[in-house]
Amino acid sequence: MSVDIIRGNSRKPVASGELANIISGLSGFSGRLFIGYPIVRAPKGPQAMDALLISPEKGIVVFDLIEGGDPSNYRFRQDDLANKLESLLKTHTELTHGRKLLVPIHTVSFAAALGEASTENHGQTPLVNAEILITVLAGIESWDGKKDDIYNKALSVLGNVSSIRKNRAPRGIEGENSLGTRLRKLEDSIATLDPLQNKAVVEAVEGVQRIRGLAGSGKTVVLAQKAALLHLLHPEWRIAVTFYTRSLKEHFKYLINRFLFEYGVDPDWNSLRVVHAWGGRGTAGNHDGIYSEFCAVHDIGYFDFQSAREEFGRGEEFSGACESALARVEEDRKIYYDAILVDEAQDLPPAFLRICSRLLDDNERLVYAYDELQNLSGKSLPPPWEIFAKDADESSKFWSYKQWANDVILQKCYRNSRPVLVTAHALGFGIYREGRQEQESGLIQMFDHPKLWEEIGYRAEGGSSSLKEGGSVTLYRPKETSPSFLENHSELNDLIQFVCFDEEREQTEWLVGKIRENLQRDELRHDDIIVINPDPLTTRDNAGPIRARLLEQGIGSHIAGVSTDPDTFFIPESVAFTGIYRAKGNEAGMVYIINAQDCYNARDCRLAAPNLARIRNQLFIAITRSKAWVRVLGVGEEMKLLKKEYDQLAEKDFKLQFVYPTEKQRERMRMVHRDVSKENGKLIREDRENLSRIVSNIRSGKLRLGDFDKKTLSELKKELSLADG
Repeated sequence: MSVDIIRGNSRKPVASGELANIISGLSGFSGRLFIGYPIVRAPKGPQAMDALLISPEKGIVVFDLIEGGDPSNYRFRQDDLANKLESLLKTHTELTHGRKLLVPIHTVSFAAALGEASTENHGQTPLVNAEILITVLAGIESWDGKKDDIYNKALSVLGNVSSIRKNRAPRGIEGENSLGTRLRKLEDSIATLDPLQNKAVVEAVEGVQRIRGLAGSGKTVVLAQKAALLHLLHPEWRIAVTFYTRSLKEHFKYLINRFLFEYGVDPDWNSLRVVHAWGGRGTAGNHDGIYSEFCAVHDIGYFDFQSAREEFGRGEEFSGACESALARVEEDRKIYYDAILVDEAQDLPPAFLRICSRLLDDNERLVYAYDELQNLSGKSLPPPWEIFAKDADESSKFWSYKQWANDVILQKCYRNSRPVLVTAHALGFGIYREGRQEQESGLIQMFDHPKLWEEIGYRAEGGSSSLKEGGSVTLYRPKETSPSFLENHSELNDLIQFVCFDEEREQTEWLVGKIRENLQRDELRHDDIIVINPDPLTTRDNAGPIRARLLEQGIGSHIAGVSTDPDTFFIPESVAFTGIYRAKGNEAGMVYIINAQDCYNARDCRLAAPNLARIRNQLFIAITRSKAWVRVLGVGEEMKLLKKEYDQLAEKDFKLQFVYPTEKQRERMRMVHRDVSKENGKLIREDRENLSRIVSNIRSGKLRLGDFDKKTLSELKKELSLADG
């Protein structure tokens, strides 16, 4: 057993450091020690406690830390801390029985420099030094905090997570085992942050901090809570929260409001700003954005999306705009923010993070969170020392002193159950996809670094040594990273279903019937349901007939970002339809994915598959929006082939079995399945047809090699040799 230590902003660095050293060396009990946290209400405003230990064996120990040797008024401070903490905990009925608080609270004043003669280790207000502290902690009576899960409930309250994770509105539940009842219990079960999430929220921001984790690991909640905490502790700071998906704006504001409400504080949105990464012209109103503010602050030209596409090309719009902005400003910083927090960094170019850095002072309080798998591109963001360092020497210094403190990996997934998450990965990577030729792998993409699988919570059967290039590997998710309660609420065949149809009309009628059942029988609400059409270009047309049939049934619906403003995703009494880009960053209990056949293969590309990595990524993201249940719907033979991949995965108990591709094979995957524009796709198809015709004519004798000039034949032979080698 051990105690996790979470270090926040401490006004007493010597005493808190000594306390942390002592607690970390003890055994016999477990729990968490918070430094400079939690925060409680006080007459003069929110107050951060010096330190607090919460343990399922010891209960709660509140520490009054003393720098130096003057313990004046320590009894008063202990009583004051205990009263404030008790008032906080008693507002939560699940922690009380009648008037009695179910969690024991102990108080200790700790002064490392205190002589033994000045200590007091008996009574309810002990005053101790390092040696006597160990004796006092050992003497605290045992408490069964795990009974009725009281420890976790108290931990949730202290972390202020129970409020921030609550659903937007209370549920009117009647059925004992309805989907609505199960979803409510599921939401209640994830109301406690794990130690790594606590660390990411509470620990002080100095320098660049990276938070990595897959979809559903809590990155957005962590960033929202961290932003609110910084605002609470430093109301004078100017803080920005930024992201790429527009619909995240209102969600971030909601989460921040919920956190601060517990302390009776209204956020000052002029100081704590929730803004888009790109933004519009100018720096005011709903068009605020980090990039646009950078341009305005430095008085340089601004590119909107269309002008950036014309200047830098398709797919390079934002990257080109950010690189251009950086190239046009001097090295000196123009300080605009005290801290910046970035969500969805995997969707943003490294140049954007450098822009964020240039808007900060030398403390460079920049936190960026990203999903290693959201793009499934085989290459993630460059490491921080490559993004921010100006040269190799600075890169080395950057990593040597920042890696250990400022890099957090969130391995646990609290949104998707194990079967749902592994299904998303299996389809996204093409683990069980049939190759085009016998003995050929159907893999579409793969990480360059095999160990990355372990970092995001997978384990290899046979140990880490089996996870290597060219070797056969079987990956699974253990309970430690995919908690069992996420899947135990429903039967496996109810968690995820693949449903094939012969015609689109059948898909429409099935979906409308199921949504009607969800709302009328299953006790789900409209905002518990998302309908995702993976291809963003066809969403309006594909959703039209379904929405019309829903309207005939008296069920309201909308297309997020089309029927609503760009910053709004859910609206009351209306089911959200969306393309994949609007879906990112959002979640729901029930997710319906329509027209999934479009994600099986790249259209009109049967021999090679440009864009296949991108369209499989669309399916991966769609599946991982679900908090509980997924229904993957599609039409025709390609949907049956997609379901066949899922069936193979289910037969293998949701384990990923494959031969890890070599560097040469991964490079070929990136070439074959690369993302290409519509224009280039047309050119590929035309050239393929021309080449096929030339080969056919040579075989039939209509053409001879002598009909081609030697230079062209030589260059063609060279290119084919390189491609084959």
